[in-house]
Amino acid sequence: MDASPPSTPASVPARSLFILSIFYGGMVCIAGVLGVKQVALGPLAVEAGIFAFLLLVVMASAVAELHGRAAADALVRWGFLPLIASALLIRLVLALPTDPGMYPPAVEAFPIVVGQGARMMIAGLISYGLSQTLNVLIFDKLKGGGVGRFVWLRGMIASIVSQIADTVMFITISFYGEREILGLMGGQMVTKVVLSVILVPPLITLFVAWGRRADARG
Repeated sequence: MDASPPSTPASVPARSLFILSIFYGGMVCIAGVLGVKQVALGPLAVEAGIFAFLLLVVMASAVAELHGRAAADALVRWGFLPLIASALLIRLVLALPTDPGMYPPAVEAFPIVVGQGARMMIAGLISYGLSQTLNVLIFDKLKGGGVGRFVWLRGMIASIVSQIADTVMFITISFYGEREILGLMGGQMVTKVVLSVILVPPLITLFVAWGRRADARG
């Protein structure tokens, strides 16, 4: 007769954390690709990667609210893994020979869409890590202040500050010494602040509400 003790089930992460982590990894990778296009929103202009980046901000804040700052910081740190892996795969694919039968316009367009210089790639890594970490820090610190119970307000404030920091870091590292950067920074900052005010409050309210329902179901 087998006298071995019954096996203990492996620890399973909360449903919301599991799903948000997968979603987060996808948005980390697609943000750089979307950023190739500049979009016009009335008088405002911004690179389209901001939409994926705002989702990253919202998800990191939602994880901090649902599972604590340590979990959100870990999410940001592990986000470097898909970001770096996708960048290396892009460099590999660009280095491989092109199939002669490939659609000719796509042959010319592909390197433009996915290719980035080393300087911009480094700028993206640094600005991602610092701005996302700052977002989680501010969101968590505001919890103890007078706005603690207003998740949407904490998320909006954290997003605005982190988006400004992201813009300053990315543009400075990417273009300092090559072109005038103050005007470029100003336009990007205004657009990102406006989008943070409009989009972050409803999105973080939705994500946190969904996460609580998902975790309650087990």
